[in-house]
Amino acid sequence: MLHPRARTMLLLSFPALMIGVGSSLVLLCVMKMAAALQTLLWQSLPSRLGVSLDSPFWILLMLTLTGVAVGLVIRYLPGHGGPDPALEPLIGAPVSPLALPGLIIALVLGLAGGVSLGPEHPIMALNIALAVALGARVLPRVHLLDWTILAAAGTIGAMFGTPVAAALIFSQTLNSSNDAPLWDKLFAPLMAAAAGGITTSLFFHPHFSLSVAPYGQMRLVDILSGAVVAAIAIALGMVAVWCLPRLHKLMHRLKHPVLILGVGGFCLGLLGIIGGHITLFKGLDEMQQLAFSQTYSVADYLLFTIVKLAALVIAAACGFRGGRIFPAVFVAVSLGFMLHEHVEAVPAAITLSCAVLGMVLVVTRDGWLSLFMAAAIVPDLNLLPLLCIVMLPAWLLLAGKPLMMASRDDS
Repeated sequence: MLHPRARTMLLLSFPALMIGVGSSLVLLCVMKMAAALQTLLWQSLPSRLGVSLDSPFWILLMLTLTGVAVGLVIRYLPGHGGPDPALEPLIGAPVSPLALPGLIIALVLGLAGGVSLGPEHPIMALNIALAVALGARVLPRVHLLDWTILAAAGTIGAMFGTPVAAALIFSQTLNSSNDAPLWDKLFAPLMAAAAGGITTSLFFHPHFSLSVAPYGQMRLVDILSGAVVAAIAIALGMVAVWCLPRLHKLMHRLKHPVLILGVGGFCLGLLGIIGGHITLFKGLDEMQQLAFSQTYSVADYLLFTIVKLAALVIAAACGFRGGRIFPAVFVAVSLGFMLHEHVEAVPAAITLSCAVLGMVLVVTRDGWLSLFMAAAIVPDLNLLPLLCIVMLPAWLLLAGKPLMMASRDDS
């Protein structure tokens, strides 16, 4: 009763479901471990020792020790703690299973210790490696690239709690000129992403949306304002793009991972003292604090923006295991609030969404993911036409510009 194409898709459905569920469970387990360790390091221990949570001494100590600990993992565990995220795209080649324990430990230590990186890159590498290693044993006839795509889709669905981002990303990466329809190719990845998103939502609800005044009917001046906001975010992000490879080369002249990451952790601690506790960690929960607080001034938002962006560049350049999307979103949100406070006539919905669009576009160079993140932060359907229009000049500004990555020759 089914066409051969349909039978092929149906055969991949069960592995896709398993990979999606597994990708979500891996993410949830790692995040639970990181959250438990974070509570111990930043609440239980300071409370027992009589140290304030915002104590400059404690912030500097924790970040420095986190750097040393991650450096020891990278230096002495097999696989050197997995690939350096500063040298790799979000979706890369499978790593050796021997590197996975070190990668997990390095990620958990960084997330719990307050490093300004998110979980996306290491979790992606971890899930791809597991899917390829197990899939090759169970179904050896399936190409390794297919396992990679399924694991990547499941991880994206799990991280964002929805398959929409995976659908947007893979709609461009899987599109080609052969006879197979695009939705045939998207069927299994979407199945994996949906399974990952549903599994995540059963245990945890990612909070990306911010509570801001709803946006009304689109006006011509709003398009101009949004384009200016996106251009400011892109200009700020390109400063980070310029700094990352140069700082990566400079830091790796120290040669030894413990020394590199120890110095990096110390620098992150100094930045944490300057910016405060809100500029630490991956930035998702801290972003919500920015939205709910009514006490920050333009100068405060500017300080948070600069400190968090500097912390993101330093953490990535030193080789901490983590992704750049979540802290970049925090930078964009802080920038958006600053611009709204500076020019209150421009709605916060525009400054926030367009700043996120521009900053994520710089970090990922993916138009679909940038649109998705902007719409997720400010979930207002009235903004979608404006965001699509603002994307056009933003994409022109970034055409041909370097990516936010370091060169392997500089390692």
